[in-house]
Amino acid sequence: MAALVLFGGGGDLAMRMLLPSLYFLDHEGRLPEDLKIIGAARSEETADEYIEKVRTACESKARADDVWDEATWSRMKARLDYLAVDATSAESLKPLKDKVGDGDVTSFLAVSPSLYARIVTAMRAAGLAEANDRVVLEKPVGRDLDSFREIDDAVSDAFSESQVFRIDHYLGKETVQNLIALRFGNTVFEPLWNAQNIDHVEITIGETVGVGDRWPYYDEYGALRDMLQNHMLQLLCLVAMEPPSDLDPESVRNEKVKVLRSLRPITHEEAERVTVRGQYVGGIVDGETVKGYDEERGQPSDTETFVAIRADIDNWRWAGVPFFMRTGKRLPEKRTEIVIAFKPLPHSIFDGREGEPQANRMIIELQPEEDISLTVMNKKAGLDAQMQLQPIKMSLSWGFRDKTETPPRRRIAYERLLLDALNGDSTLFVRRDEAEQAWKWVDEVSQAWSDGNVKPQDYVAGTWGPDTADMLMARTGRDWNTIDVRD
Repeated sequence: MAALVLFGGGGDLAMRMLLPSLYFLDHEGRLPEDLKIIGAARSEETADEYIEKVRTACESKARADDVWDEATWSRMKARLDYLAVDATSAESLKPLKDKVGDGDVTSFLAVSPSLYARIVTAMRAAGLAEANDRVVLEKPVGRDLDSFREIDDAVSDAFSESQVFRIDHYLGKETVQNLIALRFGNTVFEPLWNAQNIDHVEITIGETVGVGDRWPYYDEYGALRDMLQNHMLQLLCLVAMEPPSDLDPESVRNEKVKVLRSLRPITHEEAERVTVRGQYVGGIVDGETVKGYDEERGQPSDTETFVAIRADIDNWRWAGVPFFMRTGKRLPEKRTEIVIAFKPLPHSIFDGREGEPQANRMIIELQPEEDISLTVMNKKAGLDAQMQLQPIKMSLSWGFRDKTETPPRRRIAYERLLLDALNGDSTLFVRRDEAEQAWKWVDEVSQAWSDGNVKPQDYVAGTWGPDTADMLMARTGRDWNTIDVRD
């Protein structure tokens, strides 16, 4: 019997994302027939009480996508069990070991990363870290390189690297995976994917929500560690990496590590020129008046809720191409996108005519919808004496092949990642040396801020960060993308 153990099985992540993802996988017949799903948490409740909570969580998600059915639920219910445990105690975990028996166990730690070291140590002592077992770690692991290594050393004492699956749910998104197919499955794009043809790259992760009552966590991490160290750098790696020799997990991750090693360090002398720290103050978002971060926290803080950075990759492919990244809370819209801005024409034969040529842009949108579009110039229809140009957007998403097709259900990113973890496929997971290189670069940025006494600048909630974020681009003669792929 194979088993998936969800530590923190009654928490928000498990109920909102993990268990509904498992329902959808079961609905499609993708879970092993003998897979047992065991929730493990401190809460003293019966298995029946837990299963009823799981049904509520799964039914809510499934009905929204019109894929709820009792047959799937009956299969899922038969898989489910619950055990109240102290996951940091080997003695408390022994009944869990009895439940899973001698089968392969995949343990998902949907708990605070501060507990990882104690939990994996207890798992090892309880016999839950055998040669064929796996452990899935939710980000962020640590808050800097030293704390990451401290936690990961404990993980490494219990599990070999091949058994450890460090998850970044952005990598489970269909459009992110499609970026690999787009780059390496088409001869039309890869020859252009370099400094000769690309002017710059933008990566934006914007959120309209504030920190709210999560400020104790956020005060420790800030936007730099919470978002840029993992999500944004992983997206940067997929855009910038060299073609791997194949899709073997190690081949892909080797190329990603090379990108991280090629990131130019940011010193305190240039920190104010190539980075921006911001913190939101009160404003209006989605028509509602909202508080500033200090008001939510109850006292002043130097924690950044917005960060923008110019990153440079010092290798032959990307020499001279700036990568601009920005992320923040309380921005005007929820938007996650990658913009590949190609260079303008070296010479235009259309000078002086209406509709000047615009540089081509590829926009990879992850949120709120998933889409990939390419902006190209096209002749405007008509019998004008002079040719008139207009930009058009060609969608590269599958759904635009045939308007009569029913679009696929938009998957929860965890579906792909849970399935891969159960199958032992680590391609979309983060290897230890990847995480170390990402932390190393982020620590250098943090140290540069400290050495240069770079404080967060105020920005009004509902705006795109401090004015200096626009200046970050403007001083290079560029602007942040304003094209909406949904127009």
